[in-house]
Amino acid sequence: MTTISKSIQGGEFLIRETEAQDVFIPEQFSEEQKMMAQACQDFIDTEITPNIEEIDSMKNPDLVPSIFKKAGELGLLGVSVPEQYGGLGMSFNTSMLIADIIGAAGSFSTTYGAHTGIGTLPILYYGNEEQKQKYLPKLATGEWAACYCLTEPDAGSDANSGKTKATLSEDGKHYLINGQKMWISNAGFADIFIVFAKIEDDKNLTAFIVEKTFGGITMNEEEKKMGIKGSSTRQVFFNDCPVPVENMLSDRQNGFKIAVNILNIGRVKLGAGVLGGVRTVTSLAVKYSTERKQFGTSINSFGAVKRMLAEMAVRTYVSESLCYRAGQDIEDRMDALEAEGLSDADAKLKALEQFAIEAAIAKVHGSEVLDFVVDQGVQVYGGMGYSADAPMERAYRDARIARIYEGTNEINRMLMVGMLLKRAMKGEINLFEPAMAVANELTAVPSFETVDTSELFAAEKEVLKKLKKVFLMVGGKAAMALQDKIEDEQEVMMNLADVMIEIYAVESAILRTEKLVGIQGEEACKNQIAMSQVYLSEAVDKINAAAKEGIASFAKGDEQKVMLMGLKRFTKIDLINTKELRRQIADYMIEQGKYPF
Repeated sequence: MTTISKSIQGGEFLIRETEAQDVFIPEQFSEEQKMMAQACQDFIDTEITPNIEEIDSMKNPDLVPSIFKKAGELGLLGVSVPEQYGGLGMSFNTSMLIADIIGAAGSFSTTYGAHTGIGTLPILYYGNEEQKQKYLPKLATGEWAACYCLTEPDAGSDANSGKTKATLSEDGKHYLINGQKMWISNAGFADIFIVFAKIEDDKNLTAFIVEKTFGGITMNEEEKKMGIKGSSTRQVFFNDCPVPVENMLSDRQNGFKIAVNILNIGRVKLGAGVLGGVRTVTSLAVKYSTERKQFGTSINSFGAVKRMLAEMAVRTYVSESLCYRAGQDIEDRMDALEAEGLSDADAKLKALEQFAIEAAIAKVHGSEVLDFVVDQGVQVYGGMGYSADAPMERAYRDARIARIYEGTNEINRMLMVGMLLKRAMKGEINLFEPAMAVANELTAVPSFETVDTSELFAAEKEVLKKLKKVFLMVGGKAAMALQDKIEDEQEVMMNLADVMIEIYAVESAILRTEKLVGIQGEEACKNQIAMSQVYLSEAVDKINAAAKEGIASFAKGDEQKVMLMGLKRFTKIDLINTKELRRQIADYMIEQGKYPF
């Protein structure tokens, strides 16, 4: 494990180089972790895949709860719960791996994620000892199911504006909760509700652990949804629901902080939670392209189809790389903070808060890769992709929610930039000094010093350094020009976020591949090298477009001209034959008959 002094801080990837040996790559998972992942895959193959139609129809209301309880019996619901509370007590990155595998379970992945994440973790991280002893064992084994009641009809992204009220009873023994919550996953069969409400005229929310048996809880019928049809989603109404005062979670008015921190976990887990789905869809597309014949030959012999298959693999590989890099950074920070004397729960929360930027990146990148992959999957299947008799139709519908829940991607984009700027203002991250250095570089005489690019990825890393200068140039100038109005300029914030996301993504892929080459050798990793190079070529174009749009939003005259010249210099890259690299990647996938990385 890396030590706290050496390990990178959240957001520092923009101003600090990371060595390949300092990142975790999925190829490093231990035999125990792989066995746990296989047990999870076996569960999907046995319990989910044969019942997928019946799960989605929701005609049998007992089916999903019974599968849920089987997951509990296997220990899959207690991966993150310490052994003393009936769980497996496994590491954070192991919980990421299980979320990854469960991602191939369609609607059930939402059921699983809502319970193990936002349903259970508030009690694990914020509950007192008595609450943990009472609730966690039942949640870890699946005896009880949990849901999370935050969103209201007029309080979505602005969660703290919720109108649900908690009023202390005359005898002072209960809070009476009144209000309405909506889009509540697992509500239909949940035993425990994590409910956010305001006491009296408090500014901030307070959280409560509410048992279904307390009474005063009613629900609408199941929502009719575009996708994830097999997961329970209902509106929940609280009418004088009596909650014992000892069931307040953490302190009064600490609910908003709980909500924010739990969503940080949800975001990075969602980034991992799409991976099982994207690998499955990619593998199905490879298989179908082999079986489907047109003009007397398999469609996978056509360049256009090879391009689609390769792009699906490239983006999947990159998303894997950044998710597990972030997951291990969070885990290392947890271990280091605990070693410094923080409690287990406090260490976890502080580490997650520290890497909230990377968590948001994982969520946005993963959900958008999922959207891209299912869209390409439908296209590879052609007319059959549009048929409900083939798997792509369900995958396409199920995928769409990922860009919305755990905070929309637009909100997450603005959050990641906002958090970075706030940390810079507080002096927690030295962003403005490097930004000033880049600003000075724009008006200085360009250096014509040659760099030795003979080693693997030396040239790519030089490009990466310059891409970081793009963010520092545009972000620094935007902060100066717009000052405290920058958060009102949402389009600029999203431009900056797109630059950030692509930098983190491409760096993660390059570092993963470099580390893998060190283990397996260059020849064995030629396809991973190709995927990293293809993604870098694409990332440069995306960064150039986002930065140009941002510059046009706030810079004028000579300043704009200087910045555009700098952008041209910083996004310069040698042209590579991406067509041949994609064909190489696709041919290997076709040979293996699946996503093989």
